[in-house]
Amino acid sequence: MTKKDLRIIFMGTPEFAVESLKRLVEGGYNVVAVVTQPDKPVGRHQDTLQPSQVKLYAVEHGLPVLQPVKMKDPDFLEQLKSYQADLQVVVAFRMLPEVVWAMPKFGTFNVHAALLPQYRGAAPINWAVINGETETGVTTFFLDHDIDTGRIIMQKRFPIPDEANVEYVYDGLMHLGAEIALETIDQLIASDGNISSIAQEEFIGEGVELKSAPKIFKDTCCIDFHKPAKQVHDFIRGLSPYPGAWTYIKKKDAVKEQVLKIFKTTVSEDSRGMAPVGCFRIEGGHLQIACIDHWLNIYELQLAGKKRMEASAFLNGMKDIAYYECQKAPDSDAGLR
Repeated sequence: MTKKDLRIIFMGTPEFAVESLKRLVEGGYNVVAVVTQPDKPVGRHQDTLQPSQVKLYAVEHGLPVLQPVKMKDPDFLEQLKSYQADLQVVVAFRMLPEVVWAMPKFGTFNVHAALLPQYRGAAPINWAVINGETETGVTTFFLDHDIDTGRIIMQKRFPIPDEANVEYVYDGLMHLGAEIALETIDQLIASDGNISSIAQEEFIGEGVELKSAPKIFKDTCCIDFHKPAKQVHDFIRGLSPYPGAWTYIKKKDAVKEQVLKIFKTTVSEDSRGMAPVGCFRIEGGHLQIACIDHWLNIYELQLAGKKRMEASAFLNGMKDIAYYECQKAPDSDAGLR
């Protein structure tokens, strides 16, 4: 069997998945169809439909595109079956029912942006950075009935530098994910479909804590400065540049609060001392916020209604910042957990 003989259906939606699809197409693999999410309504009146990044690439390269609303829709299943795929490759898509993932004779494998069984879930890249991991990676595994629990085929590791944000890790894993997808397919071809895989339970040692990667919501992104500065720093870079970690700031004795997003920080060597947690100060020309143990240096931020900017530019318009303080979101247990 050659890569021209292997009929592949590719499933994915965002930019992260495009790199894998691109490498398949440019590598001469036989991609017979692409499955992606339906076009998304956008605009003030939701009257414009925006196609996914995967659809844009597929259409540009003349690939058939399927966009089911429901994965169990009989018409979709019949259409999917008509392509007689030998293999389905999933990158950043949605949960599939068994009737879909079990359809090809060689099954369906997923590219997951973490070293499974760690960080099962929708936001593995964010949570790895938030939790201060120094390493992550990508995994290919066969889909089964539960989310991210199938038999592992292959893994590749990726180091996370101390100051790296999600954008850096995302870009690295996007390219590494494309590499592992092609290597997995090549192994499958070489083994004539009898590629080896390992149950995830074999990766779980005694006493090993499994960390999850649940979907990120707005409330999840609220900063809690009543945490060590290193944890707050990791939390901020784990959400930078998108969706962005945020806090409420309020001038002392004022009623109105404003939302402030913070994108880039470092941990100061200065201990907080007696300063109130969440207060600001300017030290050596740097804007700082007090955490429970140390001060946090702020380098890039964005006030609601304004553009993202460097802290020096922010201070030009907020000369009285020392009279402000950060507030926790009211009635919320959001933020670091």
